[in-house]
Amino acid sequence: MEEENIKTRVVGVDISNELTTYAIVDIRGNILAEDCFVTTDCEDINNFVTVLSERIIMMVEANGGYETIRSIGISCPSASSISGSIVNAPNLPWKGVIPLAAMMRDRLGLAVAVANDAHVSALGEHAFGSAHGMKDFIVINLGVGLGSCFFSRGYEHLGHEGFAGEFGHTCYDVNGRVCGCGKKGCLEAYVGAKGIIQTARELMDASDDPSMMRSLEKLSPRTIAECCNKGDEMAIEVYRRTGHVFGFGLANYASIVNPQAIILTGGISHAGKWLVEPTREVFEQQVFGNMRGKIKIFVSKLDDRERDVLGASALAWEVPEYSLFK
Repeated sequence: MEEENIKTRVVGVDISNELTTYAIVDIRGNILAEDCFVTTDCEDINNFVTVLSERIIMMVEANGGYETIRSIGISCPSASSISGSIVNAPNLPWKGVIPLAAMMRDRLGLAVAVANDAHVSALGEHAFGSAHGMKDFIVINLGVGLGSCFFSRGYEHLGHEGFAGEFGHTCYDVNGRVCGCGKKGCLEAYVGAKGIIQTARELMDASDDPSMMRSLEKLSPRTIAECCNKGDEMAIEVYRRTGHVFGFGLANYASIVNPQAIILTGGISHAGKWLVEPTREVFEQQVFGNMRGKIKIFVSKLDDRERDVLGASALAWEVPEYSLFK
């Protein structure tokens, strides 16, 4: 009787606006090898696919060979797990519809799954993080954009074409700031990275009050949070206003899906209490009364890059196996 070749490794890939991280992950969730490169070094998508494919091949060949790899999972902003494509990503250098799963499968000869980064973050939290054991929860990805994914009765809700959870493009103010998607008043224009920076600049322009933010070499959500940690009142007000808007948005979201918990991930979540406390205060005021005081809001304990690579590996295990190298 011929022995079945059971493959026990996958490759997880996380494409962010800054870095593309790729890793070999085994069946127990152990990261066996990992590396990264700057995403924006490849302004042409064909060049990006070539670079990523070559780097994956080199890593795989140096760590057990192709015969050990079952499939590839890729996390990317503005991606659809239904089509396997990146679709009109406002914050990536490649525009239009990009059939990334098909392109990578053609290059690598392995099964490839592609999904939205917030969806993949939720898979990572469910399999390895704070949502382990939960059935009804929301994961919010706070970064350049503002994405989300929610699980209902233990399964992620993706929508008809895989675009469910575009939380950042729900409207907060119909006559408000212009968003990167072209619409006015999107939540992302206030809670995403550019929105937080704009709030900081508006506060500095409106007052002569002293603030450490005025002397920052680079104004960013991270450096503003560092000013908060040093007691800067104007920086604290930036996150108070951000949390006010965010809390309204989360209250609407939770009132519809009734989660057990809301888990915050991504770089902006590292502002910690400066963002979470005003968010929670407004959330409790605005959420449907029967849910008040019953929904946890907290920051993920997992490292962002590790969670998203592990989430991409969880995605890879779900795709039907295919290989040119069996």
